[in-house]
Amino acid sequence: GCAQITGVDFEQTFCATMRSTSLRTLASLAARRGLSMRRWDFVAAYLQGELEPGEVVSCLPPPGYETTGADGKTRVCRVVKPVYGMAQAGRRWQRSLFPWLTEWGFTQSHSDPCVFVCRKTINGSDQTLVLGCYVDGLFVLYADDSVDSLYASFTADLSARWDVEDESPVSDLLNIDITTDADC
Repeated sequence: GCAQITGVDFEQTFCATMRSTSLRTLASLAARRGLSMRRWDFVAAYLQGELEPGEVVSCLPPPGYETTGADGKTRVCRVVKPVYGMAQAGRRWQRSLFPWLTEWGFTQSHSDPCVFVCRKTINGSDQTLVLGCYVDGLFVLYADDSVDSLYASFTADLSARWDVEDESPVSDLLNIDITTDADC
């Protein structure tokens, strides 16, 4: 369990997640504009986050390691990356991902901090990506997935920077079933 103490070991733990109303809006947008929707999962997302500069987190050694040093004192380990069980791990993960998205060219929504939009011109074609972030995954809307598309460029950079998996076209997300029918 977590033995961290609020105000002593950490100050903030809030980690936003995409609102269900935003998900419904994005699904409606995809349906209206004929956009494709894919889900991308960050493998062990919290372990891909970064501690804040100067932040020191310690823990007892894991099972199987010596817990007492030769001097009789209890050994502790310094944590160098956020780990599951740390109260602030989700926040640290998000504080790593969101700046990367804005550096890539996305604009964060004012109404939902977990929705991002990127518009770029690729080979004379205006292209748009819309992302919805939810804890350790992305809900991605796009119109073109050709080799030289904005979507292809983004997912190549995403895969180069983070350990991610393309989980396929979206069929459900946040307990909402999503059905697509191209013949409608």
